[in-house]
Amino acid sequence: MENPLNLLQTIIYAISSSLFYPVLVLLVILTGWVIVFSGGVFAEWIRRKGLKRNSGISQYLGDIQKEKILPDILKTFLPKRVLIYAEKLSLLVKNKDNFFHEKVEALIQEKESKLTKEVDKARLITRIGPGLGLMGTLIPMGTGLASLTQGDMTQMTSNLIIAFTTTVVGLALGLIAYFYSVVIGRWVEQDIRNIELITEAMVKGEE
Repeated sequence: MENPLNLLQTIIYAISSSLFYPVLVLLVILTGWVIVFSGGVFAEWIRRKGLKRNSGISQYLGDIQKEKILPDILKTFLPKRVLIYAEKLSLLVKNKDNFFHEKVEALIQEKESKLTKEVDKARLITRIGPGLGLMGTLIPMGTGLASLTQGDMTQMTSNLIIAFTTTVVGLALGLIAYFYSVVIGRWVEQDIRNIELITEAMVKGEE
């Protein structure tokens, strides 16, 4: 009868080896996602620079209160998620009913929840990227050590190259995602402040 310990080791080795290619595929997918995500972050950064140059939305609060919509100049610089919120709020104001204030509060909470989830996406990659990189390092290291015992230096070298490469890719993804999580976190805070200002301006005087 086969030694139970050897059987367990064989099963664990088979599981570990079977995870290697999925790890590589996920690293490639995450790399593509980060590249696409970087384009979106850069585009939003440009829009926000324009808003900052125009002193934000504070100077337009009177117009917002009067017209119950955002001025066209703000639509050029504000992020799409804030514009969508302003449109929904404007409809609530124009179609006000007995539950107007409750609906406004629900709309604010819904938007804040969605904004928080956007930050969570980047934060998730800060953990997944390095984790996959570590898995992509340790799995071929085991195979490389087995090749070393058999004197197959070529196979061991190939496995080591893959191991260290996946580590670099995983760490790079984690660092980039961490940077984006900090930047997006600040943008979300700014968006929440703008949402609160827009809400105060549109709802003020609406009883």
